[in-house]
Amino acid sequence: MNSPSSPPSGSVREVAELFAKLGLIAFGGPAAHIALMRDEVVKRRRWVTDQEFLDLLGASNLIPGPTSTELAIYLGYVRAGWRGLVLAGTLFIAPATLSVLAIAWVYARYGSTPGAEWLLYGIKPVVIGIVIIALWGLLQTAVKGVLFGVVGVAALSLFLLGVNPIVVLFGGGLVMLLARRVKRLGGISLVALALSSVATGPASASTPYSLGLLALYFLKIGAVVYGSGYVLLAFLRADFVERLGWLTDHQLIDAVAVGQFTPGPVFTTATFIGYLVGGVPGAVVATVAIFIPSFLLVAAISPLVPRLRRAAATSAILDGVNVAALGLMAGVTWQLARASVIDGVTAALALLATLALGRFRINSVWLIVAGAVIGVAVHLVGWTK
Repeated sequence: MNSPSSPPSGSVREVAELFAKLGLIAFGGPAAHIALMRDEVVKRRRWVTDQEFLDLLGASNLIPGPTSTELAIYLGYVRAGWRGLVLAGTLFIAPATLSVLAIAWVYARYGSTPGAEWLLYGIKPVVIGIVIIALWGLLQTAVKGVLFGVVGVAALSLFLLGVNPIVVLFGGGLVMLLARRVKRLGGISLVALALSSVATGPASASTPYSLGLLALYFLKIGAVVYGSGYVLLAFLRADFVERLGWLTDHQLIDAVAVGQFTPGPVFTTATFIGYLVGGVPGAVVATVAIFIPSFLLVAAISPLVPRLRRAAATSAILDGVNVAALGLMAGVTWQLARASVIDGVTAALALLATLALGRFRINSVWLIVAGAVIGVAVHLVGWTK
């Protein structure tokens, strides 16, 4: 059995086979991806122990980027070195990228037709329910005390006030680091002081499209987004809807729905957005730009994993970033819900999806399919929005 600190003992071929397979079947979001990887590499193949798997998962949470994708990259490196690192990440991402690109092509040509509109009419509120359940599950882990709750609420408030999400995330990490150092009640007041003192420049109504600017924005997002792929929504909305004016809220929720419906990382939403604003070159550039930081960060940090996991300062910063990220998730969920829950049918779909996921743990893919069928059925029956 191989460990994160020992030389790789597996073959490139077995890494390629496993992650190509996972890239095709990994529906359901980051938590489902991680569960699938554990089943394959701990239980079935015994590449690592449970403790070693948890160490790698913890390291994935310490750096920005999509957690499950970075975990795949780590596992590829542990098993087959640098070639395994590249192959595991690439093959885990590729099926989703190609699926999203195909759907984006169809959407760009038929997305404004009544049939496609009613299909998405049923999917959008289901996506809101999926995000709500993901948010609730993460809250139970991340909010470990009063100060954590205060940081989360402050992050939500500042996001709704228009503060840049990057500032909110790193502000949350700084607050928790300082509060842990102070170790007294006065640390709570630090939240308002540190986070409320930041500001963001006014958003531009519209900025001309360029491939270079697209690459820069997705590179920035890939380099700073912590936590679940759902946190990505806050950055996408702030940059592409509000600041650049390249997307509408409806197009953004459509992009999220496509990212949910396809296997692999939610970050392939970038592929969809890149195609909408810049065709195939835009899709390729957006995809490469948002994922390349994950490969570089994993390659750089792999030798430091044991030390980072034990460091008190790193632990405090991560706690703050995680809880601030939940505040961002809550804020963007509210904003997107206003764009997708528009009548009694969509409200019922959002509620039923939330209850179904929370009570019965149904695979989110089936709920999205059901939402699409209901949306089309509502149209065929002749109900009005």
